[in-house]
Amino acid sequence: METKIASPAGAWLALAKKLIETGEVVAFHTETVYGLGANAFSDEAVLKVFALKGRPADNPLIVHVHQDFPISSLIDGEPSYAAALREAFLPGPLTMVYPSKGKVSKYVSCGLDTLAVRVPSSPAAQAFLKSADLPVAAPSANLSKHVSPVTAKHVFDDFNGKIPLILDGGACTGGIESTVLDCTGEIPQILREGLVTREMIARVAGRCEVYRAKRGERPKSPGMAYKHYAPRCKTAYFTGDRLGEAEAAYLNEAEGGGAPCFLCESEVCARLEGYRSLDLGSSPEEAARRLYALLRRGEEQATLLIGVEPREKEGVMAGVLNRMRRAFGVEHGTEEG
Repeated sequence: METKIASPAGAWLALAKKLIETGEVVAFHTETVYGLGANAFSDEAVLKVFALKGRPADNPLIVHVHQDFPISSLIDGEPSYAAALREAFLPGPLTMVYPSKGKVSKYVSCGLDTLAVRVPSSPAAQAFLKSADLPVAAPSANLSKHVSPVTAKHVFDDFNGKIPLILDGGACTGGIESTVLDCTGEIPQILREGLVTREMIARVAGRCEVYRAKRGERPKSPGMAYKHYAPRCKTAYFTGDRLGEAEAAYLNEAEGGGAPCFLCESEVCARLEGYRSLDLGSSPEEAARRLYALLRRGEEQATLLIGVEPREKEGVMAGVLNRMRRAFGVEHGTEEG
C-alpha cells in the first residue's frame, strides 16, 4: 500500500471521506497530536485501528466529532455541569466521558458502558470531521508505546505502507494528548491530565478531582495504563536534585563510546553547558509543545536519552510530567491498593 501525505482540502478531503466510509483508516491532524481515525460505527474498521497500532484490546478509544455534530445521539444523559464545560472548552483539547447509548462499535469502549467524546479545535480536524460527518474513533497515530506524533512525518515513519492517507495539518501546537474527564458522576474526575487543567475545570464545574487508578484495574480511558510514549533508545530519568547522578550517567555513556543527550528545561540546559541537550523550554506550555518532537529527535540522535524532571508539578505541567515519566518508564499510571 502506498501512503499519501496530503492537504486536508479539496479532492483529498473527498478521498478521506470515502476511505472512512468504506472502512479504511485515515490519519489526521488535531491541535494536540495526530489521530489514527476509523468509522466508529464499524466493528471491522475499529478493530483495524487496534491491529495497526498493536494496541491492547482493553484500552478504549476516543470518538472525534465536528463541532455541530449532535452528541446527544451518542450519549445517554449527562450531569448539569457538562454543558457548561462544553461551552467553556470546546472545541478544544478536552475529552469528555459520558454514559453511552451503545450506538457505536462495542470495540470503541472495549466493553465499557461509557463513551469518550472529543471535539478538536484544529481547523484541519474540523474540515475532515465535517466532511466525514460521522463519529471517528481515533487513538494517537503512532505504534503502541512509541512516542506520540506531532507531525505528519512522525505518522509516516510509523505507518508508511500500512495506511492509505495522512491529512497533513502541520505541526501540532498543543503537543500532548487531550485531558480526559469522566462526566458520569456528580463531580467531574480527570482520568488523564492534559492542557485543560483541574483548576480550569473546577472554575467552571465548581469542583474537580483527579482519579488515580489502582494496580490491576481495567483502564477507563486512553493513557491510564501501559508504558506509553517511549523513545527507541536507552533512557534514564532523574529528578532535579540528582543532577550530579545524571551527569555521571552521561559521562559513563560517553566514555563507553555512546552518544548521550539530556532532555530538560531551559534552566537546567544552561547549567549543563558543554553537554548535549534538548531544551524543553522555560514554561509548561513550551514543554507540552516540544516534548514529543524532542523525544523523537532524541531517539534518532542519542544512544542514551537522560530526562531531568522539571521543577514545576502543577497545572499544564502535571500532564507533561505524566507523559515524561511514562516515556522514561518511571510512572505506569497505577497506585497500590
